[in-house]
Parts: sequence; C-alpha cells; structure tokens
Amino acid sequence: MRIIDFSKYHGTGNDFILIHDSENNLGLSPEVIQRMCSRRFGIGSDGLILIQSSNKADFHMEFYNPDASQSFCGNGSRCAVKYAHSLNLIGNSCTFSAIDGIHEAVIEEDQIAVRMGDVDKIESIGEDSYLHTGSPHYILWTQDLDNFDLIREAHKIRYSPNYAAEGVNVNVVERQSGQLKVRTYERGVEGETFSCGTGVTAVALADYFRHNGEQHREIETKGGVLVIHFDASGQTFTNIKMTGPAEFVYKGIFQFDVDEIGG
Repeated sequence: MRIIDFSKYHGTGNDFILIHDSENNLGLSPEVIQRMCSRRFGIGSDGLILIQSSNKADFHMEFYNPDASQSFCGNGSRCAVKYAHSLNLIGNSCTFSAIDGIHEAVIEEDQIAVRMGDVDKIESIGEDSYLHTGSPHYILWTQDLDNFDLIREAHKIRYSPNYAAEGVNVNVVERQSGQLKVRTYERGVEGETFSCGTGVTAVALADYFRHNGEQHREIETKGGVLVIHFDASGQTFTNIKMTGPAEFVYKGIFQFDVDEIGG
C-alpha cells in the first residue's frame, strides 16, 4: 500500500484536490483520479491538481477533471497558486505553466488574480455564443436563472452532434440592470458546479460582445463573485485577468494499492 498526502481547496465553491508531485512522477491512473474525485467513494471534488516542477515557469499545474480528462481550470489555477504559496514554492507573484501555456498570477491579500489566455473569436449561434477560454464554453441567456432547468437544457447542447465528442461547458446567464449571474454545467464533471472560472471569463467576454460598456465584469456564481478585467478590440480580447478567492479547506491522506500508481 502507498499513502499520499493531499490538500483540499475551493475557489468560490469549485473544489479541488491538490497534491505536490515534486518529482513529476506520481503518475496516477485514470481510475485512481476518478475514485479520488468521487463524492461517495473518494475524497470528492470538481477536479484534481498536481503541482509539479517546471523549467519554463515557477511551477506546472497538471489539472484533471473528475472523469480524468484534462483542460485548463480557472478556479483551480487560483487554488494551485495558493497551494504553491503555502509550500513556499512562490512568493506573492509567479508564473505557472498549464495545458494551454504560461500564466501569470498575483496574490493580493485574500484575492488571487490570474492572467488568462487571449481570445480571438466569439462564435454567434443564434442568440447564443461559443468561445474557448482554456476550455470550450457555450453561453445562453435567460430571464429566470433560478428556475432554469440547467441539467436538462445543458444535456441537449453538451451531447449534441456538434459537441458530444470533445464536450462543452454550458453557461446560463441572467442579466438584470447590468448585473450578471451565471450557472454552469461542466463537462468532465457532467453536472452543475458552484462556480467555473473559465466559464465566468467566457460570460464576461460574451456579455461585452453583446452590450459593450466597461471592460470588466463582476459576475455572481452560486459560490461567490468573480471579477474579470480585459482589453477588447472587436472580437479580440487580451490582458484578461480573473480575480477571486482561493481557500484552504483541509489536509488528509489517501491510500492506494501499489498497482494503482502509474497505471
């Protein structure tokens, strides 16, 4: 048997398992990742993050969805920065590499700001939008977010012929007097999460594309508020910064059979 230390963090209710894989050789199998993320048979989380060494940045963030698929995770990146800081791997500013490239981050008291990748296209699909902010996002609008049947409507999009293979996150947005609220169905989780950082980023850019106005948005999720700042020129968005909290929850250990490591 082997025991591995982990820490649990959340960013506006989006929760993650974090492990310091200092030798870059932990090699968890998909089955182990799925079991660790299971809320009934494991630790339970919206994803798992390995903090690894990097020759390109201060550290590398290896992110897995609960089904063991991979993408970039916005809320997870803030938790990764907070965790790396707790390990004394970084100071109050850093760079980290991820599946989509290099990111910059700054810790500002109880908030963490992460620079996201540039976006150069928003696709209009009728009244809806599609764009990629590290993960693919479909955005639709409603006037009654609380009573919107997110799971049923998201399944129609996520499992449609256009998106079934790769998967897509589905964000439903309510805009009232300029205030934005969003609920997100995440691929890989295959359910609603309390918050999605790449989703909130996508919503901010799509809302600007529809309504213009200031080049920042404060967006309310089930788990709290995230702030997105950006520079915009047509459909091109640069200097995108996502700011929000990342909070430590608890530490623990997880036990594996030897043949489950490196599977």
